[in-house]
Amino acid sequence: MARINRAAAKEKFLRFLEQKNLRMTSQRMAIIDTVFSTDQHFTAEQMLDWARERDQAVSRATVYRTLPLLTESGLVHEMDFGKDYKYYDPNYADSPNHNHIICQDCERIVEFESDKIEKLQGEISQSLGFSLKAQQLRITASCDELKRLGACKNKAS
Repeated sequence: MARINRAAAKEKFLRFLEQKNLRMTSQRMAIIDTVFSTDQHFTAEQMLDWARERDQAVSRATVYRTLPLLTESGLVHEMDFGKDYKYYDPNYADSPNHNHIICQDCERIVEFESDKIEKLQGEISQSLGFSLKAQQLRITASCDELKRLGACKNKAS
């Protein structure tokens, strides 16, 4: 999967904040630097922990106020996998039509693209009288490693 230039994405987001007349605090900058330095999907709480590694002053409130702005900018995508919390996909701007497999055992998220799926979704949309604008597929699965070994290195302890 092609990756967007993280520095360009960060600059785009900084311009987005400027257009909204939002000031740049050191806490917000720590969050932005963290978001644009990872390819991993994350929760708000994970982002809080990661951002605090950069700046201990980062508050939970600032994280929860900044994530909707990142989503509104189109650079990060909020995903609901039926949990009590949302995941955020920092790779959304890179490829908005990518798909996810989510392990229900260890919650690992794996991204993938498939020309066959895109073609099939386009064919289905067209046959039902729609023009496809974007496609995303979410597959929930069980971890083969956990089933085979009784333990999974990805499962949080």
